[in-house]
Formats: sequence, structure tokens, C-alpha cells
Amino acid sequence: MDELKYPIGKPDIPNIITSVHLNQWIDVLKNFPSRLSNLVTNLSEEQLNTPYRKDGWTIRQVIHHCADSHHNSYTRFKWTLTEDQPVIKAYYEDRWAELTDYMAPIHLSIDHLKSLHAKWVYLLKNLSDTQLNQFFIHPEGNEKVSLKENIGIYAWHCNHHYAHIENLLIKKNWI
Repeated sequence: MDELKYPIGKPDIPNIITSVHLNQWIDVLKNFPSRLSNLVTNLSEEQLNTPYRKDGWTIRQVIHHCADSHHNSYTRFKWTLTEDQPVIKAYYEDRWAELTDYMAPIHLSIDHLKSLHAKWVYLLKNLSDTQLNQFFIHPEGNEKVSLKENIGIYAWHCNHHYAHIENLLIKKNWI
């Protein structure tokens, strides 16, 4: 079950984050919307409504979740850059996945991801070391998360959900 839930493993962010790590992670963020779009564009409605694992989200829900999660992360970057160690707002992503907009056509979230990631990558490429070391506080456990760590977390998040979809497509012989 863990292999289905975490097909690429859990995030492994190094203690010392180098410019090489940051550049690789930013490239993942830059390319994710196009990679995702290429993976799912030709899927049927039935395929989009197939869960990637038992009791898991459908492909459609995963795509909409990525748009919402990445939008929230981008907002967290802005708060961190404009406030002093903000406590971010957590949200119930499982409840969001049950809202009616998660049944919307996927192109809405794909288009949102393309625009959002273009703007996000532009921001990230222009941050100073001081800005990258700024952090927010996650309310679950009062954990401090630096912006540079969060770049790695969201690069992982892209690859994590991409693998969910890709593995299902392979398993079902849809690619």
C-alpha cells in the first residue's frame, strides 16, 4: 500500500540545500504542467474518473488537487516574503477534493498550473539567498519551513502525483 501511496517515496530534503538542488527543483516546477498535460490530455472521461489506488483519488481529483495545492504554496511564498515568519493556513485537502469543482474539466486546472508555474518559477529564479532562507511556520507541529525547503517539497509533490497517474496508466495499459 505504501508503494501505491508513495510511489517515489516520501520527500527527502537534504540538510544542506545547494544551488544545484534549487536549480533541479525549479526545473521540475517549470516542466510539470507540460509533462502533466502531455500525460493526461488524451484520457477519456472514464479514465479520468478512475482512482489511482483503492480508496484513492481519481486522476481528475489529483489534477485539481495539484492546482489547488500549488496555488496555496505560491501564496505561502508570498506571505513569507512579505511578512515576518507567518503562520500559514492549513487546509483540508481531502474535503476540497469532494467539492464540485473537482469534477470540472481538467483543462481548467492544467491551464491554471501552466500560468501559476510560469509566474512561480519567475519569482523563484529571482530570490536572493536571504529570501530563500526565510521561513513560514506550519501550524501542524509549529514546524519551520524555509522557502528553499518548500521548493524541494513541491518539486517532490509534482513528481509524486505524476507517478500516481503514470503508474495507473501503465497498470491499465493506457499508455
